Amino acid sequence: MEGEGTETRLRRSEVAVIEEWNGTASSLLTKTATITVAGDSVRKSGRRFSHLLRRILDAFVPEGFPSSVTRDYIPFQGLSTYMRTMLSTQALLSAIGVGDKSATVIGATFHWFLRDLTGMLGGVLFTFYQGANLDSNAKMWRLVADLMNDLGMLMDLVSPLFPSAFLFIVCLGSISRAFTGVASGATRAALTQHFALQNNAADISAKEGSQETVATMMGMALGMVLARITMGHSIAIWFCFLSLTIFHMYANYKAVRCLSLCTLNFERSSILLSHYMETSEVLSPKQVSVMEHVLPLWMTSWRENRVEYLHQRVRLGVRVSSLNSDEVVDLSSLARSHYNKGKYILLAGKHTISVIMHRDSTAADVLQAFMHALVLAKLDDKDRYTHLESRSWMAKNYEDFVLKLQSLGWRTERLLSPSVAWKANWFISSSDEKVD
Repeated sequence: MEGEGTETRLRRSEVAVIEEWNGTASSLLTKTATITVAGDSVRKSGRRFSHLLRRILDAFVPEGFPSSVTRDYIPFQGLSTYMRTMLSTQALLSAIGVGDKSATVIGATFHWFLRDLTGMLGGVLFTFYQGANLDSNAKMWRLVADLMNDLGMLMDLVSPLFPSAFLFIVCLGSISRAFTGVASGATRAALTQHFALQNNAADISAKEGSQETVATMMGMALGMVLARITMGHSIAIWFCFLSLTIFHMYANYKAVRCLSLCTLNFERSSILLSHYMETSEVLSPKQVSVMEHVLPLWMTSWRENRVEYLHQRVRLGVRVSSLNSDEVVDLSSLARSHYNKGKYILLAGKHTISVIMHRDSTAADVLQAFMHALVLAKLDDKDRYTHLESRSWMAKNYEDFVLKLQSLGWRTERLLSPSVAWKANWFISSSDEKVD
């Protein structure tokens, strides 16, 4: 029995060392504690401060950070936003009549009600007209949302300067912030899915809420101090507001620029295909992120275009009944020849290429149809405007193109675009038979 007992215990001359590591990726593990066992004595040593710091950090970043998120994960900071909110709210309340003995409660309530009502209506209208585009252009709309929020606060700050147009100005500001709410919420969901490497979108979203809470508290505290200091000093108020706004716009622009999305939308598809047709090589998400726009094209038209924007010529999911007689004749001819058994038809016009999707088309068919339309547009630029050549290119290169995209991390299961609501069904019939 004594011999068996000694076999189950460590010999007194032997020392066992057990290390504790923390992390979800083998290349990013951190040693948190070391346990040394010598005979019957156990000695523990660890970095208590590091462990405590990690526990605090876990409340604000996703579990397993940074290996559980993409490399371009940057918490969007809203500190300056809440500081400016205090300044603009102070001006708005002053204009409504807070602190003015001659102002009536019913008048202030009425102004506030109209302000909120126009904001709600504006949010509904914005969702109706742009809701389908928010997912496919998440980077652009994220930045536009911040710009619209800045504009809304500017309207609140300006409103006391124009008493006769006060209600109109504050309603414009409310509509602007309503646009911000819709666009920011929709793009946040899309970007959260992008950051989630380990299907941890819920964790990322929850930790973003914690970050925003802390930023809100700090911003409100600093904003109250700033509002107290600048009270009654218009020049100081405008200087602080404009300085913080410029800083906020620049920081958000740089943050959005850092995002390297791996989904395919209209512009990214155009950049990738154009480069592949010229070099037979596929660009990485990081390379494409530098080339794509984060602002609407009309806002950057003054800059020299570095990329062919073939996608601007493509109309995806065209309604057949909207075509004129000549286009319908061309469509029927294409349906009898090149696209008899296809899931889409490309109708080339003078300046546009219309894509008519088949009733039974899938998400993969939509992506292929759009890529085919880009090929047709590219060949048109080289004065080789033929369906035959574009179909030949697709047959030889499309599968290889998709495989290379996948090897670099691009998601090719679907094209990020507004839903294709209008589809068609075509078949060739004669007096004797009907061909589907």
